[in-house]
Amino acid sequence: MEPFIQVKELPVRLQLSPWLKHSGITAGFTGRQGGTGKPPYDSFNCAFHVGDDPEAVLANRSRLADSLGFSLEDWTCGEQTHGTHIAVVTSAERGRGSRDRASAFQSTDGLLTNVPGVLLTSFYADCVPLYFYDPVNRAAGLAHAGWKGTVAEIAGAMVSRMAEAYGSRPGDITAAIGPSIGECCYEVDEYVMKHVRVLEQTLTGQASLEAAPPLYNVSQSDKDKSMLNLKEMNRRIMIKAGILPTHIECTTWCTSCNPDLFFSYRKEQGVTGRMTSWIGIKES
Repeated sequence: MEPFIQVKELPVRLQLSPWLKHSGITAGFTGRQGGTGKPPYDSFNCAFHVGDDPEAVLANRSRLADSLGFSLEDWTCGEQTHGTHIAVVTSAERGRGSRDRASAFQSTDGLLTNVPGVLLTSFYADCVPLYFYDPVNRAAGLAHAGWKGTVAEIAGAMVSRMAEAYGSRPGDITAAIGPSIGECCYEVDEYVMKHVRVLEQTLTGQASLEAAPPLYNVSQSDKDKSMLNLKEMNRRIMIKAGILPTHIECTTWCTSCNPDLFFSYRKEQGVTGRMTSWIGIKES
């Protein structure tokens, strides 16, 4: 069953519905409609770095935060660089990056907190949003995984960081893999595949992989290229890190296949807006 379910009201967003069982947690992913941005960022772009009007970005961020029961002052984000650095967000750092890029956590693709009232956010137009929650220690995290972050195992780095920061045990952590470009659309060259094959060697032999989909297939349009399944790669990395397969939700949404609902870097040839992943622990 699809875990990311679209809510009816604007702005367009998809709620991580299985996590509603966790009291006080909100998590999900935005669509592209229901905002104030003009083409080619129409209309619910929430990222400053793409060239959109900053006032439109601020208005969209406020609209999302308000719809979730948070405020713009709670919005916290990083400047993503396709790396594996994970920042632990304290109460004093709540709101970093909410109004400008300069105040965001720099060179940061993962965010982690146990502070109620902090709204963690990150931005996407085909890359993979990864969600983490430890219900025992009430810690929540987000990670941004393009192919570089995936092969560098940012998902595993998040599990380790949660253990260091909060004493989280991998077996207690629940995780989710959100809307992103699918293996149906993500064609990559041999340069990328060299890195993928190195990682692949460490992901074989898992008992949970008996009926798992392949990590990649040969492209039907170009035999020298491959169709890469980033979602499955990240799922296997999570399992390798100790998260139970039954604790992982994985979407079927492809951002490239659904241009009316999502921004897609590939589909729109690099000039487009960004969706937002979010996770937050609500204040009592």
